[in-house]
Amino acid sequence: MLSVKAEQIASFLGRQISPQLAQEIGSQFSTRIEGTCIKHRFASSSIKMYDKYGCVLRIETTINDVSFFKHHRKVEHRQGPPTRVLAPVKKTIYSLIDLREIMLGCNRRYLAHLAALDDFSAGVRALDRLTKPRTVEQKTLKGINFFDPVDNALLHALQNPRVNIAGIRRADLLPLLDQLSPDRLSRQLRRLRDLGVIKRVAGTYRYYLTRIGRAATAALCRVTQTVIIPALA
Repeated sequence: MLSVKAEQIASFLGRQISPQLAQEIGSQFSTRIEGTCIKHRFASSSIKMYDKYGCVLRIETTINDVSFFKHHRKVEHRQGPPTRVLAPVKKTIYSLIDLREIMLGCNRRYLAHLAALDDFSAGVRALDRLTKPRTVEQKTLKGINFFDPVDNALLHALQNPRVNIAGIRRADLLPLLDQLSPDRLSRQLRRLRDLGVIKRVAGTYRYYLTRIGRAATAALCRVTQTVIIPALA
């Protein structure tokens, strides 16, 4: 809704914004029983997207006056022979094939625009998974606090490159985390396993960072080094 501008609406529908039609272009957001709808309107035509009953994402182009679109067709003249030129679509059954291709092109251009948008919803879900408390084996498991000194130090220690090569043991982490006793470090490692940050190699006591764990530790270091520290300096 926020990324689509007036000139893009016109390009979806294969037209250019003229002074006569500039006031007839806009977007509308609405929620109905059938689902949430985003509609982009330009003169007598519109292209809209809605989640039909929350199950199907539907894209459709509608038109009230088919002459809004133009295509190459045979045009009869009062004088002279007929010519094949770019002319408005006629409201006849013979225009349906061309009209279908024109409107399908509108849908494809809109879908291409949607495919180019940045989608951070997976990151939002991953952040909730890491930071929100959860219940594991009837115990409340605290989420990660990236600004907590213990969590911060533990994640920095796990970012050591050798973790992804040979894994890391509790004994390897103890010299790097003086503030944690062996028992407390074991509980922290179990907590990170339950949160999905690390995984244990079967039959060993070595741990690896998971995909989401690598992303979390890299994000923590990047934000700390490039944003927080320079801002406080």
